Amino acid sequence: MIWAISAWSIGGSIEIGKHGWIALGLGTFFSLLIGCGLMALMFFSSRRGYDEAADPFRPKQKTPRDE
Repeated sequence: MIWAISAWSIGGSIEIGKHGWIALGLGTFFSLLIGCGLMALMFFSSRRGYDEAADPFRPKQKTPRDE
C-alpha cells in the first residue's frame, strides 16, 4: 500500500490526456472481461467434471460400468 501511494504521488505533475484515459478504461474493461470469463470457464469445467481426468492424485470412483 505504501509503495502504491508513493508511486502514485511521484507522477503527480504528469497529466493524462483523453487518449490515455480511454486506453486506461479499455484496458481495465478487457482485463476484467477476460478474468471473469476465465473464472466462469473454470467454474463450469469443475462442475461438469471436465478436469477430473487431469487430477492424478484423486482416487478414481467406480462407476456401474466398471463393476
